[in-house]
Amino acid sequence: MSDDDVTSFLDAARKLQLATVNRDGTPHLVTMFYGLSEGRIAFWTYAKSQKARNLARDPRVTCLVETGDAYDELRGVLVYGRAGRLDDRDRVMDVGMMVARRTTPGVPDELLRPYVEKTGLKRVAYVVERTKVVSWDHRRLV
Repeated sequence: MSDDDVTSFLDAARKLQLATVNRDGTPHLVTMFYGLSEGRIAFWTYAKSQKARNLARDPRVTCLVETGDAYDELRGVLVYGRAGRLDDRDRVMDVGMMVARRTTPGVPDELLRPYVEKTGLKRVAYVVERTKVVSWDHRRLV
């Protein structure tokens, strides 16, 4: 995919598979809702989650966003990078609102904000700085 195709693909999706590295070196893989902050993947999580503990030790991440059921429909973007932690409450809330808007389209901010503010008290946010991007679109193989 071109850079524009990658950006459009990431903008249209809502979920990603996030891999971090456990203490013993094994991958910790979870599904996350995410947003885009200036084209970069952004997500939030509880500060005491396994992924947050892993990222405190090792900020390397792999993010997979994919779609398609049949082989000739498969498309995906694999982002390798480093997750930078955001501790500033306003920035954490911004990421929370970004994620909430994408997961509940059409719901007004005034209805989302109380949820984000309440759950955000125990959350931290991250922005992924890309080091490598791999993409594919099997629809173009035909």
